Amino acid sequence: MTLTTTAAGSAAIPTPGPLPLPAAYGSCPYDPPPGYTQAAAGAPVSRAELPDGSPCWLVTGYQEVRAVLADARFSADARTHGFPFLSAGQRQLATAQPSFIRMDDPEHARLRRMVARDFLTRRVQELRPAIAEVVENAVDAMTANGRRTADLVADFALPVPSLVICLMLGVPYEDHALFQSLSRTMLDNTTDPGGAAAAHRELMGYLAALAERKWEAPGDDILSRLAVRPDLTAQETASLGFMLLITGHESTTNMAALSVLALLRRPDQAALLRADPALIPGAVEELLRYLTIIHLGLGRAATADVTLGGAEIRAGDGVICMLSTANRQPELFGPQAPEAPASCPAELDVTRDARRHVAFGHGVHQCLGHTLARVELQIVLETVLRRLPDLRLALPEERLVFQRDTIVYGLRELPVTW
Repeated sequence: MTLTTTAAGSAAIPTPGPLPLPAAYGSCPYDPPPGYTQAAAGAPVSRAELPDGSPCWLVTGYQEVRAVLADARFSADARTHGFPFLSAGQRQLATAQPSFIRMDDPEHARLRRMVARDFLTRRVQELRPAIAEVVENAVDAMTANGRRTADLVADFALPVPSLVICLMLGVPYEDHALFQSLSRTMLDNTTDPGGAAAAHRELMGYLAALAERKWEAPGDDILSRLAVRPDLTAQETASLGFMLLITGHESTTNMAALSVLALLRRPDQAALLRADPALIPGAVEELLRYLTIIHLGLGRAATADVTLGGAEIRAGDGVICMLSTANRQPELFGPQAPEAPASCPAELDVTRDARRHVAFGHGVHQCLGHTLARVELQIVLETVLRRLPDLRLALPEERLVFQRDTIVYGLRELPVTW
């Protein structure tokens, strides 16, 4: 906080200084931290301060977030001067051996094209029966032998996307405990640089050894197709497998658990979906918008001077795009018409048209697996609502523990009964 004086003899007026990042959470664990929403109410682009004291820009407006993510003058390469980091561990992880999501074109486009066809809408739709079987089997296992309680994270939300991405990549599912543990270490903002580097080396070594086996005896899976390509180095193959494995299970795990919890909190919304399952695809878009699990935003570094939202951003400035505040902009996600129900963006409304959300990012770096995540979430919600109509929390909601120090927001566990 700084003090300014408007005229001689007048009282000093407090003006807010740069917002310290990451902002502290408020009383509602489903809302963005109040500091971000307050910044968004003031201006779409404002000053902020990283944990190491470095200045950066906080972009909170919907149009401004889309503009940054679509503009090649804002680099996604974590090695670019000025790129913002919220912890030393994340700096170590992002700059040591970056995956293609931390590269700019043309290198980003070259590597992304190598795996893009496996995530096209047509290919993902072909996987629907296999995904549905995985989800049904997970519910079977959770309810076997008359069981009436479970941890919906460990017993359902974690194994479902892990099994799916293992099937697609050709990674043995029996190794899931290893890669899940290592990924949690790397995504935790409290992990020190040494711990992040050690976890990264171990998982990269595991994938490099697996790719070597695939090269010798390839199968019908993504890692096999990458391993036999003459235009990929062993390092690039392991890096691509690393990125797909981490992002393929971590985000969907947290979205699945949080989505079920959101519907448990709003039984009226769950009732709408049970009565009309055709609403589920739209409900998934609304849940993606409402929850926006990338709570810490997406970092970029300006490589040229840019005027954005009234701010003069200079080359070398760091920028953090807040997807969560963009997804709650009243002008876009408020009532669609004067006669529409009073549904503000801070509320869950499964009948809302939320398709314009930016939960998966925007531009050339939009999440590669967005179609797969959507299909998995649609099947998860349909199956849970159909098979577990009496599902409810097994403990008071205030005792739930949320993951607030990780890149991907979520629940540590979700005890339920039925």
